[in-house]
Amino acid sequence: MPNCYDLASFILRERGEMTTFKLHKLVYYCQAWSLVWDDKPLFPERIEAWANGPVVPRLYDLHKGAFKIIKCSRGKPDIFDKEQRATIHAVLKYYGGKSSQWLTDLTHKEPPWRNARKGLGPSDRGNREISHASMVEYYSSL
Repeated sequence: MPNCYDLASFILRERGEMTTFKLHKLVYYCQAWSLVWDDKPLFPERIEAWANGPVVPRLYDLHKGAFKIIKCSRGKPDIFDKEQRATIHAVLKYYGGKSSQWLTDLTHKEPPWRNARKGLGPSDRGNREISHASMVEYYSSL
């Protein structure tokens, strides 16, 4: 199974340099829509509901401290099969042109992130997981 680095590498190859905030939101939406459309995750790493939106901690550790990212040196972008690439391309077509702030605002309105943040203040640190079940429940209803 591909991992979060592979997906980040694929996204950066397709869309070029972007903020780390935006990369994490695109990774999140790719995972969510893969769960809905393909009935399987794109990668095994957990996604957590941080104050600024969904974050994959393992990916964050790779670029910690960077505002923008150009490439993900650990990833293998060619590892995805045809179905997975179609899902990623569809997500990038819809979400890829949006700003980091727009994507952050969107995730903050949606139940998977909001429910994982219950009881936390807007700027409180948190590491609660956004479950696959919560993503499937919400995004399949759209």
